Amino acid sequence: MKRLLLSFGLLGCVLLARAEPDAALLGQAQGYPVGNLATWYSQPYRVGSWSALDQVRGLPTRTVARSGPVSPLPAAAQPAAIHYRYRNLGYTLDDYLERNRVTGLLILKNGEIVAERYRYGRTPDARFLSFSMAKSVTSLLVGIAVSKGVIASLDDPAETYAQALAGSPYGATTVRQLLRMSSGLTFTEHYDGRDDIARLSRAAATGRPTVVEVLRSIEQRHDPAGRKFVYASAETEVLGLVLAGASGRSVAELTHEWLWQPLGAERDAFWGLNHEGQERSSAMFNASLRDWGRLGLMLARDGRVGEQQVVPLDYLLDATDAARQPAAFKPRSATPYFGYGYQFWLFPMRERSFALQGVHGQAVFVQPASGIVMVQTAVYESASGQQDPQPGQERDAFWRGVLQSLGGSTD
Repeated sequence: MKRLLLSFGLLGCVLLARAEPDAALLGQAQGYPVGNLATWYSQPYRVGSWSALDQVRGLPTRTVARSGPVSPLPAAAQPAAIHYRYRNLGYTLDDYLERNRVTGLLILKNGEIVAERYRYGRTPDARFLSFSMAKSVTSLLVGIAVSKGVIASLDDPAETYAQALAGSPYGATTVRQLLRMSSGLTFTEHYDGRDDIARLSRAAATGRPTVVEVLRSIEQRHDPAGRKFVYASAETEVLGLVLAGASGRSVAELTHEWLWQPLGAERDAFWGLNHEGQERSSAMFNASLRDWGRLGLMLARDGRVGEQQVVPLDYLLDATDAARQPAAFKPRSATPYFGYGYQFWLFPMRERSFALQGVHGQAVFVQPASGIVMVQTAVYESASGQQDPQPGQERDAFWRGVLQSLGGSTD
């Protein structure tokens, strides 16, 4: 009997050690419920809502249909042994998952899956919320629009296409300046509920005032346009209006035709909409983990899927190559660590390495030369590293460990 109790005790210790962080707080007992318009951002609704936003009552969405053959993502012959170091201690991939509130993790090497994990009851059919990873998707659509002549020039002012912004400072800002988040206009984004991003989010949800009215109200300047990177989600919302105005079509239609179909996606994706029915291009794209991986793989292959050049190479290099950026936008100049391209974050590495990133831990990291792509979806407690730097710092250490473990470059 004593031996049996000891065995149960050891089993309990193992289960405790492998428990998902903060599972009770995140709604495990309730089956990770999906919230409504008032609760989807809060706990215990984050896990459920952020992987099924189209089920959130009161939040409109528009489907991006998959069609055609699915691009294969075969499993590697052997699973990867991934190790990393953080604060002078060594950890494994499993350790990373047990230390962080990660809902999905996918790692590719040369188009093969070397690791795929789902946590907190998530499954491969979940469509994970991007938050600001959507900004990079919007950028890709802009690049394709230019190649098709839908947008004549990146140096056209936004109001050429987004006529609702005519006569406003954002309307006078060029598409290129918006892509680099360098309008020079003061838009506060502190995630404290009292800033401009909160005001923009309330407008998107309620229409009182409208999103366009909020964008037109941004008039103060901190710098001349084009001089300096300052993060501002409003600038990507303007790009969404530019895409819709230039094409006469919805951003979801463009995403289907220009990205999702040629990408060979295996599941429908969708955009969240604002109160006026415009896609929320700065934050609300939703896709399965593997389809996020396919997007990263297309980027790792310099915009190609098979023989098709989906995203123009020259635009993609302008968007993601640190060497092509003006001095103020290079790594350790735009920010103390990252550089900033056309809505992409640029690592300070010799090999071109870049990321799509969103608040609360969403990321797609890409290093084309090594063929390594890492996708993470998460429900971090804090929105940004300014509020709590630890999860982001450990994720960066883990990414470097992935590169080292799989033959990538970290220099």
